[in-house]
Amino acid sequence: MSSINITNVTVLDNPAPFVNPFQFEISYECLNSLKDDLEWKLIYVGSAEDETSDQLLESVLVGPVNVGNYRFVLQADSPDPSKIREEDIIGVTVLLLTCSYMDQEFIRVGYYVNNDYEDEQLREEPPTKVLIDKVQRNILTDKPRVTKFPINFHPEDEQTGGDEPPTAEPFDESDVNGEAQVLLEEPQKLQET
Repeated sequence: MSSINITNVTVLDNPAPFVNPFQFEISYECLNSLKDDLEWKLIYVGSAEDETSDQLLESVLVGPVNVGNYRFVLQADSPDPSKIREEDIIGVTVLLLTCSYMDQEFIRVGYYVNNDYEDEQLREEPPTKVLIDKVQRNILTDKPRVTKFPINFHPEDEQTGGDEPPTAEPFDESDVNGEAQVLLEEPQKLQET
């Protein structure tokens, strides 16, 4: 059983200009006290063909983590457009929110992001060079892709002959509480990978 359950993720300031910071309000519950911090990361996928274009936008440690409910806002700068191929700026890409404990990733929430010109004329007749200050991003919050990974939240128990290693948990939509909690008005079905 997982010691941490994400109960809500709300995307703030969406849609927004491409150059605006990303903001996610994250709520989670801790079922067992943890000795180490949680590491939350936000990763922008710059190109589907080349993972070297991925940009780590933010990495924060949150702790101590005792039993209870928690909420915080993760804010990250927008991706550096100079590190993205010009042809990959406009169109659909992916944004990944991950959480790890002791260098073990246990959950990943993926969102499609659509980047396009807000101005209809620019959409119909795009300039040869991308005008980044005219690009708007829209995080598609209605169908996040949630992937859970089984990890050992208490490796010290293993060393002292305690609990057995964890087994894979079946996906349980209630762990993400319906809304996938991403600024939705009503619960949506999540897809597991």
